[in-house]
Amino acid sequence: MVAAGQLDGCYQGDGRARRFDPQKVAAALGQRLDPGQLMGNGAGTASALAQMKAASPEGNIELPLSQAQPKPRGERLSDDDQDGYALARTQKAIEEARKLKRQNAEAEGQYVLASEAQLEIKRLIGQEVAEFEQLLRVAARAVADELNVDFKAARKILLDKWRDHRDRRSRQLTEEATAPELSESEKAEDI
Repeated sequence: MVAAGQLDGCYQGDGRARRFDPQKVAAALGQRLDPGQLMGNGAGTASALAQMKAASPEGNIELPLSQAQPKPRGERLSDDDQDGYALARTQKAIEEARKLKRQNAEAEGQYVLASEAQLEIKRLIGQEVAEFEQLLRVAARAVADELNVDFKAARKILLDKWRDHRDRRSRQLTEEATAPELSESEKAEDI
């Protein structure tokens, strides 16, 4: 702003020795202060402005943001109202805090990514199914030897029955999983 000439006449000196007159700067900027400057790293701005007002010899310094009366609840903010911007920033800060809370819980091992858990479960289930099918082959060999029947026919019967059961259970479990409800502890986490 200094380089662009927007603050000409609002300061004395050059470089690090430059000193600004707050009243002249406020007048040059049109008494406007971005509400974002009152949040985050600029949270001390509001208290600094209050101290400037208190320290003013006349006590009548006009702050860049007016201390207007709060708007009635339920009334829609106009599109150029800076309170809407401040509200959006506050909501963003709340969401960021929730995200960090979830990331901390995940780092502590309280949560795992659903995609990682799903891949691990698929791997384990696939391994169990393969082992059970191998057991059916061994069982078919034992039945064939014990009852003196054809091994391939016994194995086919066992595998067909197993696969029918597996398909039926898969459809049933898929239907149950389509609308899972959150548990009370999951609802309480609010992440």
